[in-house]
Amino acid sequence: MKLKSNQVLSLQAAMRSKRKTMESNWLLKLLLLVLLLALVTAIVLPLLSMFKQAFTDTEGNWVGLNHFTTYLQSKSLIQSMLNTITVSTATTAIAVPLAFGLAYVLTRTNIKGKGFFKALAMLPLFAPTMMHGIALTYLFGHQGLISTGLFGLLPFEWRISLYGATSIIISEVIYTFPQAFLILCAGLAISDYRLYEAAESMGASGLRKLLTVTLPSVKYALLSAVVICFTLSFTDFGAPKVVGGQYNVLATDIFKQVVGQQNMSMGAVVGIVLTIPAIIAFVVDRIVTRKQQAYVTSRSIPYSVKNNRLRNVVAYVYAIILSAMVFLLMGAVLLASVVKKWPYDMSFTWSNFDFSSAAAGGFDPFWNSVEMAAWTAVIGTLVTFMFAYLIENGRVYRPVRQAAYFLSILPLALPGLVIGLAYIYFFNHPANPFHFIYGTMIILVLANVVHFYSVPFMTATATLKMLDKEFDHVSESMNVSKLRTFARITVPLSLPAILEMAVYFFVNAMVTVSALIFLYASDLRLASVSIVSMDDAGDTAAAAAMSVLVVLLNIVVRFLYEAGTARLRRKMSAWQKR
Repeated sequence: MKLKSNQVLSLQAAMRSKRKTMESNWLLKLLLLVLLLALVTAIVLPLLSMFKQAFTDTEGNWVGLNHFTTYLQSKSLIQSMLNTITVSTATTAIAVPLAFGLAYVLTRTNIKGKGFFKALAMLPLFAPTMMHGIALTYLFGHQGLISTGLFGLLPFEWRISLYGATSIIISEVIYTFPQAFLILCAGLAISDYRLYEAAESMGASGLRKLLTVTLPSVKYALLSAVVICFTLSFTDFGAPKVVGGQYNVLATDIFKQVVGQQNMSMGAVVGIVLTIPAIIAFVVDRIVTRKQQAYVTSRSIPYSVKNNRLRNVVAYVYAIILSAMVFLLMGAVLLASVVKKWPYDMSFTWSNFDFSSAAAGGFDPFWNSVEMAAWTAVIGTLVTFMFAYLIENGRVYRPVRQAAYFLSILPLALPGLVIGLAYIYFFNHPANPFHFIYGTMIILVLANVVHFYSVPFMTATATLKMLDKEFDHVSESMNVSKLRTFARITVPLSLPAILEMAVYFFVNAMVTVSALIFLYASDLRLASVSIVSMDDAGDTAAAAAMSVLVVLLNIVVRFLYEAGTARLRRKMSAWQKR
């Protein structure tokens, strides 16, 4: 009788566990469907609205390829496309070798001060791209530091054509250099020293080892750096807007067609043209990355740096020169923001930070940007991590998860201008039930979350892959709900990655302008947009001051993140030792 009673209790427990599992699976299925619906609404439907605009006239009548024919017959628009390709190619050809050189110096030599050199190399990431153009104005303008030889103190002067291709390329190199540097640092940090020992035993010179061992080992990182640099410079709006002058590129053409001429159909056509190279580059990068094989195995030996005084001297010179360039660019903007009248009255003042008389109209744009970036960081991080968890650990509705994964990485191939343009066509339509968010903070946050969604999503996915699946199995065996496991185990273990995602969203939301230039309302201006407006109005010093505020805030946020994660790692290490 006792045995039968135990069997009944065991059967009841098994039935309760099965019922909980079924309820959990139904909840997961529902959440996955909501996830897919959200991605379709935020990404696919706006893009379809933009594509539809390219094939219809102002009254909504189908006109086929007429707008594309008009585009191909326009010499100015074709010239803009050629200009964009020229700028992107030149930027990539300059930025990638420079980034590779610094990455090599910091990973394959034993010089001191590597943290300092890396921090300076990363500094442009915290600045709006317009700031790079403003820096060139103060360096190479008619009264620039370099063009006048430090106002006549030096025996030489160096002048460039400030407005045009040269300045755009320099600005884009500054903008893309940190991105390529990070990728190449990660590639060079992983190596198998046995290959170098084998090359040395065969009498290979340093140059031959570079060509036959080092470069082949980082070929995928190099390709990714090339794709990133080309795509970012191809789709950037900020630098061409500030220093482009009459040298038109596709990004500024979209702005002129939509804002200047109210030609929404041609704006959609240019947006599609702008997207095609980005999608091609994205597909090529994904295909090549899939072919990548493990270069480091369990038998590999970490790279060992040998002492070489001459190599270290060359490395110091290279790192110092690049760091001096970055410091000079950032320093010029900082100096311009705190002097009364460049270059006639160089006395110190805080008046440039009083934006009440400038085109910005006060401090409101800066605080609007802070609010928008904060909401983007909070909502973007929560949504991205939850979506990544559902796709990675859902284990139901495999086709839905695959579709959701594809849509999650699709924003990598979408320029910010295209997202902003697509949101105009979709959310500004009177029949859209979400029309009420147009012109509000909500649409700005949504555009930012979508624009920067893919990188945090891949970060979250990679973090979740590293967690032991036994946590879920043990929780199921103990009848612990997935929600409880997620809150008590998954989130704490993933906290460093979650904080990194939040910082990524915040910093990028503060500096971006391309996705928001079409979406902000007149009573909801942003810091990045105000920088463009102030520069257009001739308030260059005020634009420099606003840029400095954005950079300083982003540096503070990054510093707090580094300090917080360092403390978190110490606590986790102490907890593991118990």
